[in-house]
Amino acid sequence: MEFILYIIYLYILIYTLYMFVLSVRNLKDKPFSIEKKYSRYDDIKNNFALIIYSHNHKECLQELIEQIKMQDYPLANFKVYAILDDCNDGSERLFEYDNFVHVMNIHDVGTLGKNKAIAMLLEEIKKDSSIDAYIFIDSIRKIEPDFLTLANAALRKADAITGEVHINRDNLDIVDKIKAVYKKYQANFFKQARSLLGLATQVDSGLFIIKKSALEDIKSINFKDVNSELEFSLLLSKSGHKCVYNPNIQSYILGQDCSFRKPRLTKRLNLLKNNFRNLKTINLAFVEHVCSLLNPNIWFIVAAYAILIGYSYNYPFIVKCNVVIFTAILMLAIFGISLVNAKLNAKEVFLLFLYPIYSICHIIKNFPPVRYLLKAIGANTDKEVDKLVIDVLVQTKHGDRSCKLEFISTENELSKIRFIYKNKKYTTSSHLRMIDALQQLKSKMEDYGLILKICSCCANFTSCADGSTNMLKGQCHNEYPSPLLNEPRPTLIWNSCSSFEPAKTNNIIEEMAQEVENQNN
Repeated sequence: MEFILYIIYLYILIYTLYMFVLSVRNLKDKPFSIEKKYSRYDDIKNNFALIIYSHNHKECLQELIEQIKMQDYPLANFKVYAILDDCNDGSERLFEYDNFVHVMNIHDVGTLGKNKAIAMLLEEIKKDSSIDAYIFIDSIRKIEPDFLTLANAALRKADAITGEVHINRDNLDIVDKIKAVYKKYQANFFKQARSLLGLATQVDSGLFIIKKSALEDIKSINFKDVNSELEFSLLLSKSGHKCVYNPNIQSYILGQDCSFRKPRLTKRLNLLKNNFRNLKTINLAFVEHVCSLLNPNIWFIVAAYAILIGYSYNYPFIVKCNVVIFTAILMLAIFGISLVNAKLNAKEVFLLFLYPIYSICHIIKNFPPVRYLLKAIGANTDKEVDKLVIDVLVQTKHGDRSCKLEFISTENELSKIRFIYKNKKYTTSSHLRMIDALQQLKSKMEDYGLILKICSCCANFTSCADGSTNMLKGQCHNEYPSPLLNEPRPTLIWNSCSSFEPAKTNNIIEEMAQEVENQNN
């Protein structure tokens, strides 16, 4: 027991000293401001291949393309590639007369996913000797006019770069707001301080920059999920091309489009185990990156210090109780300094203090016995496990309005739909079929005189009984996009086009009244 406490104290002490170094170093972040100030005077211009991945985000993609066209970077020094991964929202029509964007339209093979789609494009353009670096960005991100100029400056000191993401928290619930603030705290403190110390950080596939030479060394990208991004980050560090965080590389995203997932503890431990044998190297950045997988959470630190203080007060220990108390106070002081580093306002500080409460609730909720008990009593069956976000239009008395639909699958294989318009949000009940959830949403919107301009609400749409539970498929009977079609065009319930015609609202009371009237006549 005593030996285990020795190990825990040594581990906590090292982590406390590590945090102290981070907090002190982050107080002086002038290198980033100097880099930004002089970035426009850089005579050496890298040739960028800017790769945009999009899946049914037409309006966001259009806005991002317009922002890219407004860049203060020479047009001759960058090319834009748009990957349309099984888009059925008309995204391809954005580029019918636009030679500025090179389009790779993936269709009739299902949705490939970001990893496979980008790999296909890279296979095509890797022979282009004029490319110096790649920029990977999701279509749901937004950028400033000096983005490429700052990216060019950042590549002078690093081979791979990730940046800061600003999250619009207007449409988020309290839990996601807490996670968004914690994400900001991590970026402004942990990631920035690590970057100033020359340490690596995790890749964010939503916005990632890498030199072509570095990507050729590691052969391929790995953007499958957040766990794969962590694995990819370690591979970059191992190859000598560590990914660094640069706060000058900024993007913007709506909160409902942001993923707050973190790598699983089991994944981190497996990566630590698999890379442990490779720690005998002079590549200190890689060694530190592997060791950073052991970062404790706040509750482990609190529990460790409480146990160590209690034990050292009552029993002989490797150090006196006063020393343990001093290191605990030092950790509290470091946290205070980190709040200064993080540049949070009063409301954000309050939300950050709620994060430990969310964290312990999340741990308890996912503890195997508790999870089993919740499942047995029918609780926690509405947990969202998959989500498809669609940009759609709503027909109102005052014209069309842009909004979002989230088609959600829950943990117990139920379906529901969330409607989002600006700061307003409506979520249907959970249903056995997605088509039933959509019917509830349509009925609710009809009460307010609103019509969703999607296939399921169109007069030219007929549903197809394909044997699936959700009944997502159907047929479009109008002549769009060509009058030469010999048969109805296959479509999905959430697709949309410019030939939308509102379907007649079926009112059973009116139908019965009409039937009675016909019988009387």
